[in-house]
Amino acid sequence: MLSVERIRALCAVAEQGSVAAAARSLYVTPSGVSQQLAKLEKEVGAALLVQVGRGVQLTQAGRLLAQRGQDIISLLAQAESEVASLDRDVAGELRIGSFSSASRVVVPRAIARMRQLHPGLEVSFVAGDTDDLLPAVVGRELDLAVVDSWVTMPLHLPEDVVCTPIHQDVADVALPADHRLAAAEQIELDEVADMPWTTWRKGESFHTWLVQTLRMRGVEPEIRYEVPEFAAQLEFVAHGLAAALIPRLARIWVPDDVAIVAVHPVLRREIFAVRRKDNDRPTVRAGIDALSEVFAAISGSGGPT
Repeated sequence: MLSVERIRALCAVAEQGSVAAAARSLYVTPSGVSQQLAKLEKEVGAALLVQVGRGVQLTQAGRLLAQRGQDIISLLAQAESEVASLDRDVAGELRIGSFSSASRVVVPRAIARMRQLHPGLEVSFVAGDTDDLLPAVVGRELDLAVVDSWVTMPLHLPEDVVCTPIHQDVADVALPADHRLAAAEQIELDEVADMPWTTWRKGESFHTWLVQTLRMRGVEPEIRYEVPEFAAQLEFVAHGLAAALIPRLARIWVPDDVAIVAVHPVLRREIFAVRRKDNDRPTVRAGIDALSEVFAAISGSGGPT
C-alpha cells in the first residue's frame, strides 16, 4: 500500500514546482522530501521525477499519481472533518489568515471570542495579502482566510475552496481639508484627476486596485507616495500632499486636516471567509461564526471611524 506521506510529498512538488519549495510548505528539509520521493518511486516501480537543469519535472507517471494523490488527500481531509463533527466539543488547532484591515479591527476580537467560547481551541494567525492567503488555504497551510473582493477588481476563487460572505465594505476618497471638493457630499473620481495619490507599494493588491479603479474612471493616477499603511497615507493627505482611497474598515482615526468624501459610483467590496471544500471541521465553523459575529457588531455600531 502506498504511503500517504510520500504521496503528500509528491503533491507538494507538483503544487510548488520544486523540491525546495515543497519542503518549505511541508516544514521539512529538501533531503527529507527527496528521500520520500525515492521510496515512492520504488513502491510504484516507475520514475516520478526527472532532472531538468537545476530543477525537476514530473514524469507522466508522476503527474498521474500527483493528480490521484490530491483526490486521496482531499478525501482523507473530508473524512477527518466528518469524524471531528461527531464530537460536540470544538477543540484542536485553527490556523487563520487575513488581509491587513481585518487583521487590525476584527481578527483579535474574533480570536478572543473563540477562546472564550471554546477553551480547547488553539488559534494561530498570520496577516497577509489576499493574493498570498488563497494559495495558503489551497495548500493547507491555513484552515481559514479572510479575503476581500472589490467590485472594480473581482477576486477569482480556486475551484477547491468555498467562501462565506461575512461583510460588505466601502472605500471613500480622503482629501486635504482645504481642497475645493472637501465639503462635497459625494464626488466622482475624475473630479480629482489632477491630484497626486498615495497608496500601498507597487505589486500589492491595494496598489493594483487603486490604479485599476481610477483607470476605469478615465484617470491615469500619479502615485507619488507608496506607503504600506492606511494611517500613514492619511498623514500624507493631511499635509496636502496627495489624495487616497481609504476603506471604511481601515479608517480607525482621521486627522483633523483630512476630509472624507463619498465616491460615486460606490467603491464596494465583499469580504469572505474562505476554506477548502474538504475542510468543514467544527474548528473552522467556529472561526467563521466568530468572524461573522464581530463583523456584524461592527456594522451595527456604524463601523470604524
